[in-house]
Amino acid sequence: MQQLKNKVAVITGGNSGIGKATAQLFAEEGAQIIITGRRADVVDQAIADIGHGAIGLVGDVADLAHHQKLADLVTSRFGRLDVYMANAGIINLTTSDKVTPEEYDRHFATNTRGVFFGVQTVAPLIRDGGNIIVTSSLAATKILPDHTVYAGSKAAVAAFAKNWAIEFKPRKIRVNILSPGPVETAILDKLGVSEADRPAFEKHMASLIPAGRMGLPEELARAALFLASDAGSFVNGIELHVDGGMTLV
Repeated sequence: MQQLKNKVAVITGGNSGIGKATAQLFAEEGAQIIITGRRADVVDQAIADIGHGAIGLVGDVADLAHHQKLADLVTSRFGRLDVYMANAGIINLTTSDKVTPEEYDRHFATNTRGVFFGVQTVAPLIRDGGNIIVTSSLAATKILPDHTVYAGSKAAVAAFAKNWAIEFKPRKIRVNILSPGPVETAILDKLGVSEADRPAFEKHMASLIPAGRMGLPEELARAALFLASDAGSFVNGIELHVDGGMTLV
């Protein structure tokens, strides 16, 4: 039985990593998928990989006009939305003394402002009884080296989500937070972890995680499916840590 049959779902940052794995799973579970991403070539490839009639929209969540374009697309094609997953984000790790105002603003424009105004713009389209998933991070609640600005931007969206769970109570829209731990995605390349250094990096990370390994995008996708489907119908306002137990150590 398809858990999201006839549902319409938007996943920002759905062109790679956790977002793409979630889009793929949601599509297999019967949802009409719309993904967003900043690079046209990557979005096009993701659409081809996802299949199932998935739709892509190129744009940057830091650009507030992008959210209106997305809302217009949803309105013209489907007239409503069932699931909105605010997943797009950036990360650049550095000590606080080396953070520039530009780097600070870039993190909060994408990770925080983009989430807030994305939800504000699409909320009228979400059907009563629909749901919102906000991707935060383990770093929002666990102190990790060089994560200060990133952690702050992700802690803010977790606070947004908990407030939204109350604000949307009259419409019975559930709002939950997905907080990944270290996951094997292309973001490791963006953090400067080379292919040569990757085995040592992953071994070190595994030593910090009770599960003994890093997570897979597909595992985060299954957690997102739980939150988006009727399986999580009585789950609202929680922060679901999918981190192999790293929160505990």
